[in-house]
Amino acid sequence: MFATPAFAQAAGGAPAGFGLTQFLPLILIMGIMYFLLIRPQQKRLKEQQASLNAIRRGDQVVTGGGIIGKVTKVMDDGKELEVEIAQGLKVRVVKSTISQVLTRTEPAANSN
Repeated sequence: MFATPAFAQAAGGAPAGFGLTQFLPLILIMGIMYFLLIRPQQKRLKEQQASLNAIRRGDQVVTGGGIIGKVTKVMDDGKELEVEIAQGLKVRVVKSTISQVLTRTEPAANSN
């Protein structure tokens, strides 16, 4: 009728192995996710941003809509570009919509 001391003792204690060992697989999965997914994406984003900041007149670019054109003017605020997509046909695009820079022009050499 009464519980034996062995059963009473097992019911009151904390489970064995509780602590870091239970969270170790979760921590390991988070570490793998960071190095395989998050870190490379951040690196690509930085490279894309650096590429957009380096756009200048004469560069050939691809817009987010897939239109290929040549940059003819970078607006004063630096957020817009004027892109020539056909002979005499120029459009203004927002710099952040540029998806790829195909060819870059080299800066003019100083004659000083």
